[in-house]
Amino acid sequence: MELETVSIEKPDEINFILGQSHFIKTIEDIHEALVSAVPGIKFGAAFCEASGACLIRWSGTDPAMIQLAQENAQAIGAGHSFIIFLNEGFFPINVLNAVKNLPEVCHIFCATANPAQVVVADNGSSRAILGVFDGEKPKGIEGAEDIAWRKGFLRKIGYKAA
Repeated sequence: MELETVSIEKPDEINFILGQSHFIKTIEDIHEALVSAVPGIKFGAAFCEASGACLIRWSGTDPAMIQLAQENAQAIGAGHSFIIFLNEGFFPINVLNAVKNLPEVCHIFCATANPAQVVVADNGSSRAILGVFDGEKPKGIEGAEDIAWRKGFLRKIGYKAA
């Protein structure tokens, strides 16, 4: 068995969700969940089929995000994994529960815009996601100024009342 890290290739501002599922209809259910959760959402999704034709199944509403999903799914290449890219202005917090509540979704590895690397094991005939490096290590513990900044930022972007 060999281990490797696969860097997620994307523009800095683009968020993605990486997960694991178990059924061919995953890609269609992800599509329906996203457009139902956020009307007008711009996204691309890809799902690595693990049996039968073993194709990368895909869907979406934005050609650039679809291409990112296809390319990153192919680079990861782990059976029953899926990746969703959300175009600018769309965020995991608005769709994550809809995705997690799909009956065939087993696990979410990450939902982030951070630079990320996927740790993949390859046994020669299949690949598995072992985990994800998401962003950087902590640089310390927040103090009073950091708390004030955090609270102000959340209010500025509309996630908390003024």
